[in-house]
Amino acid sequence: MYSYDELFRIFSNHLEKQSFSHNPKELYEPIVYSIAQCGKRLRPVIALMACDLFGGDIKKALPQALAIELLHNFTLIHDDLMDQSPIRHGKETVFKKWDSKLAILAGDALFALAYDYTLQSETHQLPEILKIFNKTALQACEGQQMDLNFEKRKDVLLDDYLEMIRLKTAVLFGTSLEIGALVAGASKKNRQLIYDFGINVGMSFQLKDDLLDLYGMEEVFGKRTGQDILDNKKTYLFVQALSAAGPKARSVLLSYFHEKELPEKEKIRSLKKIFDELGIEKMTGNAISGFLNKGMEKLDMIELPEERKQPLRNLAQTMINRNK
Repeated sequence: MYSYDELFRIFSNHLEKQSFSHNPKELYEPIVYSIAQCGKRLRPVIALMACDLFGGDIKKALPQALAIELLHNFTLIHDDLMDQSPIRHGKETVFKKWDSKLAILAGDALFALAYDYTLQSETHQLPEILKIFNKTALQACEGQQMDLNFEKRKDVLLDDYLEMIRLKTAVLFGTSLEIGALVAGASKKNRQLIYDFGINVGMSFQLKDDLLDLYGMEEVFGKRTGQDILDNKKTYLFVQALSAAGPKARSVLLSYFHEKELPEKEKIRSLKKIFDELGIEKMTGNAISGFLNKGMEKLDMIELPEERKQPLRNLAQTMINRNK
């Protein structure tokens, strides 16, 4: 079996061989720029890992892995525009470097390019791959709309938030694994198990992201500590705090959250103090562990030798134990 590093190199080499520089160059320059920004390539690599897990030919999964990566980039470009996020991975986002109109167009073009790669599949597998791909793209849009809705709501419940990140983040992890398994010819039962594994790991991954935003080390995490608070993002930490707080603390949370005149450092410090008093860091850590354990249970149920499953098990632990 291949290691993660080997599959990362194989995918990276395959990506480098693709040409995304066409005319008009004004459209394709942001696309090339966007693709170059993504570092870990988690989603396409786990697609290859799933294919390898079930004994498939990873070369046949490379076009699908690339389609997944392009779909992911499409969502990032549009998300950054809607969130007005100026920086990603330490560099200007597409809409900031160019403009909003070009960001929309480049994202749309990425979506179309992704479809081109899905078509490079075995004829008998194509209908199912397209069905999975379409469903995932639509779910990502649904999750983004829920996230936008939350900006105007004060009554966001934990279940609402978890459903949002399932659609916006976790589904793409699950789909990456399912498509890799499908290319390898895995049974429907095993495809569902590997999908569920990916969903739960994806949930843990996003909750860890929420946690690191406030409790991570700024110089390691790579972005400003407390940025979600400054952006008035209703992350798991904030929604959990609203759920755990008494009437007085809840009122303070809401007033501080929507306060635009507060100095940035004071806003972060004040909300973090309430989170600390409520034990939100520990609650979030418990939720992360809970989803990870559910994912591992699904992986356990796949009837393959443990040594074949160990690379995915190790990767999941690494994703959750990360500090950036």
